[in-house]
Amino acid sequence: MSQTKSSHIVWHHHTVTREEREKIAGHKGCTIWLTGLSASGKSTIGNLLDAALAEQGLRSFILDGDNVRHGLNRDLGFSPADRTENIRRIGEVAKLFTEAGVIVITAFISPYRADRDQVRAIMKAGDFLEVLVDAPLAVCEQRDPKGLYKKARAGEVKEFTGISAPYEAPEKPELVLRTGDHSAEECAQQLYDHLVRAGYIASPKA
Repeated sequence: MSQTKSSHIVWHHHTVTREEREKIAGHKGCTIWLTGLSASGKSTIGNLLDAALAEQGLRSFILDGDNVRHGLNRDLGFSPADRTENIRRIGEVAKLFTEAGVIVITAFISPYRADRDQVRAIMKAGDFLEVLVDAPLAVCEQRDPKGLYKKARAGEVKEFTGISAPYEAPEKPELVLRTGDHSAEECAQQLYDHLVRAGYIASPKA
């Protein structure tokens, strides 16, 4: 785990509290961590949920794997060490968003269980919702919107999760979305309904 290099820093507490921010927003802040194989439907479900929340006037934001690697994590590759650092950094960002009262939706393969557990560990109880976007490898390969599985099978893409690198599924996720059996819209609705049942957001306005 990365260590702080300077001892001359202190944590500054904000004048506006998290509770006040959540009261303004009208909902609780949390991190919805969508994890699963490439092409399992993480980004699609995340965007559908984000749109549904926005329609209700709720504050949400998507942190997507490819987008983050264009900026914050552009110095990282796909080795096991780089994957771990990728998730550590985005976990810290997600924590800040959550403390600001935002519903954070992340869409990362995040293949290693220990890395996801570490993100959960830095957050307050109830702030981290691990959601397995579960689709069989064969279904993901059939979809293959970026052609990455084909390239991985041909040896053109190294360290590719599910082919040449492992994926460790969550043991006790808060929710499982089976995208091999249900449409992305149905799965997004299941996730929305879970947020309502768990008390993160209120029932939709009539």
